[in-house]
Amino acid sequence: MSDVLVQLSRIISEVVGPDFLLGVEITPDTTFSDDLGLESIEFVALADKLREHYDVDLVGFLADMDIDEIMAMSVGTLATHIESSRA
Repeated sequence: MSDVLVQLSRIISEVVGPDFLLGVEITPDTTFSDDLGLESIEFVALADKLREHYDVDLVGFLADMDIDEIMAMSVGTLATHIESSRA
């Protein structure tokens, strides 16, 4: 698992709370909507934390997607975007 994916998993845990993730393993294929059930307010909190930690604009990244793509987005897709933004 990449360093970004590990850190992203930690940030997601901070946003939703570790109790929510009991028994849930976050992998590159984990989706924000179906698997994690992130609500819009949690997604906003995640975007804030990503901006603080990685200086990544999640809103700009999502602006190029339609609603179906956003709903189906996986943790791995976001990790790849963060890694490419840092390169």
